[in-house]
Amino acid sequence: MHMFNGMGGGWMILWWVIIIAAIVLIVRYLTPSRTTDPHKSALDILKERYAKGEISKEEFREKKKELQD
Repeated sequence: MHMFNGMGGGWMILWWVIIIAAIVLIVRYLTPSRTTDPHKSALDILKERYAKGEISKEEFREKKKELQD
């Protein structure tokens, strides 16, 4: 019984490590990735944003025209 008395602090540290790791994973899952493929052109990125519904048709046309100028 005496050898398990020292484990109390260890279990508490392990518990907090698990909680913090879970919070980090949840935040990473919910936060959109900002990385983009370096081989994509600006027009490809614009098409993706339009397809995802991030920009309207009018915004897409305006930005596409700006890119082509």
